[in-house]
Amino acid sequence: MLKRLLGKTPVNVWVIKQVDSDLLHLCGRATLEASPSRKSVLAALDEGRFTGAVKMATGGVVLNAKLFQALVPADQLELLPDGQARWRERDWSLSQVPQRCWTFPGPLIAQIDPTSASGALISSEDVTAIRERVAQSTPQRPGEVVFRPENANEDDPLMTAKEETAPQTSRPKTGREWRRDGH
Repeated sequence: MLKRLLGKTPVNVWVIKQVDSDLLHLCGRATLEASPSRKSVLAALDEGRFTGAVKMATGGVVLNAKLFQALVPADQLELLPDGQARWRERDWSLSQVPQRCWTFPGPLIAQIDPTSASGALISSEDVTAIRERVAQSTPQRPGEVVFRPENANEDDPLMTAKEETAPQTSRPKTGREWRRDGH
């Protein structure tokens, strides 16, 4: 009751990781601490300049607001029954962002969720730029790999050269690496 009188009740928001032309990558619900006041937090959200902690509803994970593109007060985004949302007087398609992507710094892509019968979308990391860099840095034709059975190095000319240059020990090898008396 005291928090309500002082205007310190937490602000419930929808967390949007990325906004595409007609798609919202939605992480889920979260709460923001109303510090210094609820009114100032709502004003910062409206202006898109909120900084601070975002406490996710699922798992209770606390993340930095800089990780997300938009934090929308709960009453300003309406979920529609057909997998869409209404926000800023416009209908958007939704893609659910799994927890592993909440802290991903790069862009996300939406794909059809294979576990959903309704054709819902799920977001994942867009790694095409990483793949392109790796493809450019690897040689066109990798070296040849030869698989041999165990102990098949006897015919290897490199191994015989190493054996010839290896120092000879004065102690004969008996097949044991230790003595029974511990010395």
